[in-house]
Amino acid sequence: MEKTTITAIILTFNEEQHIARCISSLKNSVDEILVIDSYSNDKTVELAESLGAKVYQNPFVNQAIQFNWALDNCILKSDWILRIDADEYLDIKLNYNLREELKRYSIDVNGIFIKRKIIFMNQPLLHGDWYPKWNLRIFRNGFGRSEVRWMDEHIVISRGISKQLEINFIDENLNSLTWWIEKHNKYSNREAIDYFLQVDKNKSQTVKLNLFGNDTERKRWFKEKYNTMPLFIRPFFIFSYRYFYKLGFLDGKSGFVWHILQGFWYRFLVDAKIFELKLKFNNDHDKIVAYIKQKFDIN
Repeated sequence: MEKTTITAIILTFNEEQHIARCISSLKNSVDEILVIDSYSNDKTVELAESLGAKVYQNPFVNQAIQFNWALDNCILKSDWILRIDADEYLDIKLNYNLREELKRYSIDVNGIFIKRKIIFMNQPLLHGDWYPKWNLRIFRNGFGRSEVRWMDEHIVISRGISKQLEINFIDENLNSLTWWIEKHNKYSNREAIDYFLQVDKNKSQTVKLNLFGNDTERKRWFKEKYNTMPLFIRPFFIFSYRYFYKLGFLDGKSGFVWHILQGFWYRFLVDAKIFELKLKFNNDHDKIVAYIKQKFDIN
């Protein structure tokens, strides 16, 4: 039987603190590692190449466009593609063979969900509906693509079915809290863009809304409902839901910081930026959309 092959794709910009850890976690599980760099000015490219990765560079617009660019422009000969961020790493036990696991799936299985575990301020977030979070991160070559969104984009398979695989990938960013806050300030801009653009739900490469579907479909269903709630009320709702009802308080002080910042402050900031645009254009949705498309060169 022929060997099952896997290519990992990592998007980077100034990731010298994380890239070696990420690549090292992949070494025994994949056959090729591609780094798609957005012209880093630190040692990211040098470190990636020294560890055997093949580096491509392309100007960054957003995560979805960058990942799809990699699919369209890089030479991908493997059977499967694995998508992972530079500040993430695979948590695979000794002697675990990912290739052998993938080989067991029937030909109609084109997508694989694996579990995301977040570590924040040295604390694994195991409550608050944060673990396990099943993400489709592995797919058969030619059958997957990122939906085009400015935020919260997911890989969608064109046909076939998806299965869950019991392995974790760890999301552990080592940068400072100041960096985290600045990043989420930028993320809030993207969330506001998506709010007004209301991504075309008729496109085939879009996650379905399904309360009873997989983890991603269920999350998207809840997000669509969240987007219908009144601004400035919904951050209180999501914080209370995650921190109290889903027991987020069990993750200690680090968990408390996470839920205040990610579950309340960040969501409140998104609402403030949406409100700012509504004020600027007198709540004229068409004018807001036209402004966003012109500012960000969106067709």
